[in-house]
Amino acid sequence: MTEAANPAHMLDRSATRALSMSTIAFTVCFAVWTIFSIIGVRIKDDLGLSDTQFGLLVGMPILTGSLVRMLLGIWTDRLGGRLVYTITMLAAALATFLLTFATTYSQMLIAALGVGLAGGSFAVGVAYVSRFYPASRQGTALGIFGVGNVGAAATKFIAPFVLIAWGWQSAAMIWSGVLAIIAVVFWFMTEDDPVIRHRRKAGGGQARSFLAEFKPLKDVRVWRFSLYYFFAFGAFVALALWLPRYLIGVYGFNIATAGIIGAAYSIPASIFRAYGGILSDRIGARTVLYWTFAVSAVCCAILSIPAADYTVHGIKGPIAFHMTVEPVAFVAVAFVLGFCMSLGKAAVYKHIPVYYPNNVGAVGGLVGMIGGLGGFVLPIVFGALNDLTGIWSNCFMLLFALAGVCLAWMHVAIRRMERSTMSSNSALAQPAE
Repeated sequence: MTEAANPAHMLDRSATRALSMSTIAFTVCFAVWTIFSIIGVRIKDDLGLSDTQFGLLVGMPILTGSLVRMLLGIWTDRLGGRLVYTITMLAAALATFLLTFATTYSQMLIAALGVGLAGGSFAVGVAYVSRFYPASRQGTALGIFGVGNVGAAATKFIAPFVLIAWGWQSAAMIWSGVLAIIAVVFWFMTEDDPVIRHRRKAGGGQARSFLAEFKPLKDVRVWRFSLYYFFAFGAFVALALWLPRYLIGVYGFNIATAGIIGAAYSIPASIFRAYGGILSDRIGARTVLYWTFAVSAVCCAILSIPAADYTVHGIKGPIAFHMTVEPVAFVAVAFVLGFCMSLGKAAVYKHIPVYYPNNVGAVGGLVGMIGGLGGFVLPIVFGALNDLTGIWSNCFMLLFALAGVCLAWMHVAIRRMERSTMSSNSALAQPAE
């Protein structure tokens, strides 16, 4: 049977191509989106910035990438991911190129806002890819797409050496060039999703008004998913940006070593996201989230232990103790934390096409926006806590509290839904008794 006579086979090929190209594009977008985690360290030294100013600088692209996600997701639902994805990448590439001409802190902040457009690509990719797959396979597909988070690790591996060899301006210029090339390749290698093709073939306009796209946002469950993603994704981005600075300050590593070690956290938090999607399809996203928040809380509790010296008044005199999380232990626990976050990110987005199949762009965009805002707010809070208290491990104390809140709210909500279901079943069974 030829391909022309086998539409299902052709659809599978289109879906595979859309998923693979979207994942590659998102990887490059994420590498650009987190570039300040490396070049920001050099800019901080050049401009003499405080930790709070540094946190604002590295968080500024995250702010833009977060705020535009919901709007980009809606436009993807209406215009199609192929067009919106390509335009977003080209705009981010231009902004990253213009960054190389910035010389003052204010100019850096403005340029960083433009660089952040690369982060908005996530909402576009989710809405675009999900339309090629049935509900039973969307968790796996979106998990594979989310592997693009590994772009943060690529930046940490490669950017330090480019920065040392040629300067931070060259790193930004190379990253912008690669993104522009990927945008062009994406346009020619992909096609419109089935919904857009059907809409164009039927000759109909938009099925609903622009304001109707926002209707599901009234559901409190959407905001609960957003909090989950604030931790699973927002905290991941925040740590991806903050860890090089943390490792340099706490353990005295140089920027190249800090970048490589920071990647040990970013890689599992990216690659295993695909496995999180598979697990969510097999055992349920709810179970995956329970494990995510519980184990993450334990990891954050360990990493929040500050280096300290204790003196115990013993029988024969003072006994001194020194407590610290050694570098090897830190990397190991960070690896586990990144792994758990990767599972959680996939589990959150497994819920969205199931509960809101006709509003994936709007709901996915809002959840992605709130999660991305975590990546913007948390580095600033980390820097402020450093300036206010002088304790490096405060960032993990904050994340421990956040994981605990997510776990508690999810458990309470699930118990409430179970009680509601039991009451409904009892009411239906009553007439038969």
